[in-house]
Amino acid sequence: MFEKSKELFEEAKKYIPGGVNSPVRAFQSVGLNPIFIKKAKGSKIYDEDGNEFIDYVNTWGPAIVGHANEMVLKKVEDVLKNGFSFGAPTVLETELAKLIVDAFDSIDKVRFVSSGTEAAMSAIRLARGVTRRDNILKFSGCYHGHSDGLLVGAGSGASTFGVPSSDGVPVDFAKHTLLAEYNNIEEVEDIFSKYGETIACVIVEPVAGNMGVIKPKEGFLEGLRTVCDKYGSLLIFDEVMTGFRLTYGGAQHLYNITPDITILGKVVGGGFPVACFGAKKEIMELLAPNGGVYQAGTLSGNPIAMASGIATLNILKNKKPYDELNKNSAKLVSRAVGLANQYDIPLSGESIGSMFCLFFSEDKPLNYSDVLKCDLKMFANYFAGMLERGIYLPPSQFESNFISTSHTLSDVENTLVAIEEVFKDMSEGKLYI
Repeated sequence: MFEKSKELFEEAKKYIPGGVNSPVRAFQSVGLNPIFIKKAKGSKIYDEDGNEFIDYVNTWGPAIVGHANEMVLKKVEDVLKNGFSFGAPTVLETELAKLIVDAFDSIDKVRFVSSGTEAAMSAIRLARGVTRRDNILKFSGCYHGHSDGLLVGAGSGASTFGVPSSDGVPVDFAKHTLLAEYNNIEEVEDIFSKYGETIACVIVEPVAGNMGVIKPKEGFLEGLRTVCDKYGSLLIFDEVMTGFRLTYGGAQHLYNITPDITILGKVVGGGFPVACFGAKKEIMELLAPNGGVYQAGTLSGNPIAMASGIATLNILKNKKPYDELNKNSAKLVSRAVGLANQYDIPLSGESIGSMFCLFFSEDKPLNYSDVLKCDLKMFANYFAGMLERGIYLPPSQFESNFISTSHTLSDVENTLVAIEEVFKDMSEGKLYI
C-alpha cells in the first residue's frame, strides 16, 4: 500500500537527518514509515503510491479552508506574476495587517515573520524589552517553537527553573525559563510569590494544542491575567494554533481575556510560511526601527504569503464557518467516544472550534502529566488502522486534529465508519503494527 513512500523515505534519509525536515513527520511515535504526499485538494491528500486520504492534519492547522482553495489560488497566482520576493514594503503587508488588527481588540499593530518559532522568540524579546526583566514563565506541554529558551522540560513536574530538553541548549539560557503545570493557577501564584519581580512575561497556549487539545479550566486564564497585572508582567497568548481556528477573534475573544501580546501563525498564511506578533501601539513601538528591541527578516511579509493570508482571512470573515466547524468536530468526538464505550476501548475526547483530539485514556486530561498517562501503544495501533482505511491523522497522541470547511458530512461519516471498524478489531486483539 505504501511501497513507493517506503522507497522515497530510504532515499530521503541519505540526505536529510531522519529523512524529514520536522521530527513528528517521521512517524516514529507510531512505529511506521511516513507517507510521502504528492498533492492535496479540499479535504483530501494523495500520496506517491496513489492512495487517497481524508486529511485531519490540515498541514498542522493552516488549511482551514481546505487544500488548494480556488479563491486562495487565484489571489496567489495574481501576485505571483509580479515577482516572488522584494525585501521591501508592499501594500499586501498593510492589507493583511489591517485584517488582523480588525479581528483582535488587543492588537493595534503587528510585525510579520516567517514562522511561529520566530514570532514567539521575538514576542518574548519584546516583553523583556518592555519590562527590563529576564525570566519568563511557560507551561509543561505547551510548545512555542524551538528557540533555546523555550526548549525546556519540567522534570518531575514540580515548579522549577527550566533545564534543557534538547542537546545544544545552554543551561544558562534555560535557567531563565520557569515552568508550571497548565491549568494550575495555584502553582503559578506560588511561583510569582517567589520570583514575580523577575518575570517579564507568562507565555501560554490559551487552549493547549500541543498535548492533544486541552481547554483552560474555569478561572485559569483569568488568573493569569490577574497575576500578571499584580506583578507588572506581560501576558502573551500563543495563538499560532488557535488564532482564527476557534473563532475569528481567536481564543481571547472566545474567553474574553485580553493578553498584552498575541502570537499568530498557521491560518494567517493559509498554508504559506507566515506568522506574526501584535500588541497595543505603546508596546509595538519599542520594536526597531522606532525602538531598541531588534527584530528583522529577509522574507518577512513575503508578497505571495501575504496574498494567501489575505484570501484565507477574507473567506473566514465573510463566510463565518465556525458554527459548522464546531458542530462537525464535536460530532466526531462524541460519536467516537460512544463507539469506544461500545467496544470497551478506554477513550476520552475534546473538541473546540475546528480542533479536536481523542485521548486513549478513560479520564479526560487536564494537563501534560495527564496526557502522559494515555496508552500510546493503543494510539499507535489505532493510527495504523485508520491509515489503512484512508484516514490521515496526526501521527502522535500529543497533537491536535484539525477539520476544515472542505470536510463534508460524508467525510465525517466515513471517518466514523473507519473508527468503528478499527475499534471493533482492537477489541478483538488485532494489531495493525
